[in-house]
Amino acid sequence: MTKSDLRPHAYVLAVQDLAGSTAYFVDVLGFAREWNEGDNWQCVIRGQVRVMLGRCPDAMKPCDLGDHSYFGYLETDDVDTLHNEFASRGARIRTAPANKPWGRREMAVETPEGHRIMFAQRI
Repeated sequence: MTKSDLRPHAYVLAVQDLAGSTAYFVDVLGFAREWNEGDNWQCVIRGQVRVMLGRCPDAMKPCDLGDHSYFGYLETDDVDTLHNEFASRGARIRTAPANKPWGRREMAVETPEGHRIMFAQRI
């Protein structure tokens, strides 16, 4: 690895409802709270994925961005098990797991504010 190589650290999302967004990531998507800065920031983590949620009450809603509201493409070893876990907790599943011609099995999920995440596994 060179000094200029990049490593994943965190996605940063503007959210209008910090408490509600944090609860969705923790209670529905299975993340854990990692750190927070008062009522302005909350970082959640699951595995090697961090999401930093920043309170921005006046920001444009992600649901107004349509397909541009996707922020992450996350790989897992078993997207069907993840689907079952999320569905049992009431996740907003946009598309159920399906095999794609590019060699991935994918599932799309969105947050209550409209941020979209793609979960995938190699097939």
